[in-house]
Amino acid sequence: MLTLLGAVSKVSDISSFISRLVESGELFHPLKFTSQEAYQFLTETSIYENCGIICRIPDFWKKENGRRVSLSVGNDHPSKLGLDSLISCQPKLMIEGEVFTKLEIEALLRETEGLSFLKGKWIEINHQKLKDLLVSYENLSDMDLSLLDFIKMDESLVINEEVIPVELEVGSWLSDFRRKLVNGTDISTIPVDKSFKANLRAYQQDGLNWLSFMMKHQLGALLADDMGLGKTIQILALINQMRLTGLKTLLIVPASLLDNWGKEAKVFTPDLRLKKMYQSKEVFELSEADAFITTYGMVSKIEQLMETPFDLIVLDEAQVIKNPKTKQTKNIKQLISKNRIALTGTPIENNISDLWSIYDFLNPGLLGTHKDFTSFIKQKKEYEKVRKMISPFMLRRLKTDKRIISDLPNKYEHREYIGLSNKQIVLYKQLQKSVQQAVEESEGIKKKGIVLSAITKFKQICNHPDQYLGNQAYKEKQSGKFEYLKSIAETISEKHEKMIVFTQFKEMCEPLNDFLSDVFGSEGLVLNGSTPVKKRSDLVAQFNDEANYIPYMILSLKAGGVGLNLTSANHVIHFDRWWNPATENQATDRAFRIGQEKHVFVYKFITRGTIEEKIDEMLAEKVALSETIITVSANENWLMSMSDSELQQLFSLEVD
Repeated sequence: MLTLLGAVSKVSDISSFISRLVESGELFHPLKFTSQEAYQFLTETSIYENCGIICRIPDFWKKENGRRVSLSVGNDHPSKLGLDSLISCQPKLMIEGEVFTKLEIEALLRETEGLSFLKGKWIEINHQKLKDLLVSYENLSDMDLSLLDFIKMDESLVINEEVIPVELEVGSWLSDFRRKLVNGTDISTIPVDKSFKANLRAYQQDGLNWLSFMMKHQLGALLADDMGLGKTIQILALINQMRLTGLKTLLIVPASLLDNWGKEAKVFTPDLRLKKMYQSKEVFELSEADAFITTYGMVSKIEQLMETPFDLIVLDEAQVIKNPKTKQTKNIKQLISKNRIALTGTPIENNISDLWSIYDFLNPGLLGTHKDFTSFIKQKKEYEKVRKMISPFMLRRLKTDKRIISDLPNKYEHREYIGLSNKQIVLYKQLQKSVQQAVEESEGIKKKGIVLSAITKFKQICNHPDQYLGNQAYKEKQSGKFEYLKSIAETISEKHEKMIVFTQFKEMCEPLNDFLSDVFGSEGLVLNGSTPVKKRSDLVAQFNDEANYIPYMILSLKAGGVGLNLTSANHVIHFDRWWNPATENQATDRAFRIGQEKHVFVYKFITRGTIEEKIDEMLAEKVALSETIITVSANENWLMSMSDSELQQLFSLEVD
């Protein structure tokens, strides 16, 4: 009791209101306050609590959101389409969950401050707070809100950094629109014209519906389906529908895929007039074709492209424009079109900033400037915000999702840990010693060059001593990988199955070809950067021809990792690692795609105790970071930030 009375005495020294109640003795009896007394008591509760008295106060006084402006957006269809289209905004003044008009708030401002019982509830009449509420309301009343503004904002909005919170209420039209964007379902089905010679799978029909929906609303769309799910056929179905209404399309593809698109178009859209443009200074008329197709390299050489407006521009393998600083990317973004679509199975190929350039092509302004976006994503906590902004404009389905495709065989991945030969061990240790000394004696750009060169040399030793030494013998016993490859190849040969072998080194293709031709007793095929573009499709057709058994094909990862259909093989070997999981998966999916009838076995060769095993372990820790947004990414640049001691550990050889 003494403690309580001591606290009350403290309060009475500060509060005249409590002091009066103490002196009159009223404080020690039940009290009935007038509205003004109750208001004074509530405004002073923080004083009482600081003196050690616990106060139980009404909920309405404690609520932070008692006063707010509610903004109802998107009840009506906008008058025009696109990210810059203005959406309907209807602000409402809210106090304790009740709607007040502007005139009612102005009337409250003429009353004395305190508590008032209005609309069945006690509310606080605080002139400054009510004025702030009106300022936010008037700001919102005069505000033009675009679809882009809405997508970029959070669930709440602060106007001019006002204290008054603004609560968003998504209207019927906008709610339905956003759901269709994000889910890609419940969209009106686009009937496929009888001139289209294929039956679309259910998810492909959904893709066509979504792409048409995006075009209808003039929003850039990223079709990011997993490799092998048929992005090409979905686009051809869309272009064929556009043909019927006279709309014109420009397709931009890698040079290696130009013929492939032509062949697919002839099969599925025989009535489509497709004009290939692969010569400099080419001249064309929009009336001579329904769709025009060219390569990324040709865009800057065909001047007329920069001046001609198209109804739709489609980029295949859109990761080609991931670097916003290149002249090629800048030229692509200057092309004129009402609608834009990008296709890629690897939206993030090397790092998350790749996304910015693709989205800058599709929907400029969505992710801000490149500088701002790069700074933004450095904070891991912001990844979810990025995902929310990009997901409405991306449709991504995975082959491993049985809800999407149930008749695709399984894929089994194996990391094959392989020992080094004695000669490889000796060379590895010699290189390790020389690199360690060079790293310690260098810095800056010179040090970076030494590290990158060392990584390549260590990889070469892990493949075969002769690759590192520049010899031509390539004896099997001198390479652990060659010996292991032989054991796998012999099993494949016995089953009369086929395999594809990927290497990042062009110079490894022929030695591997010589080696495997002896193992299989027959010649295979080789495709690398030196293979003419026109010949590549012939090699693919030859390999897939079941009438003539060709046991293997060797491909350099850069030349053969995209756009090829090699489903006659069901064994994929990554002889050396690219250390970019997205790129490796893309290469694997030359075999693991629609049309594959057998289970696919993937073998990733890793030499034990070497740089290959250590970087593979490091990447496993980094994979989750990019998966937060979309997919997996990695490259070797992050190795440059390692300290000398970390580099020494990376380059060390750990063998039993």
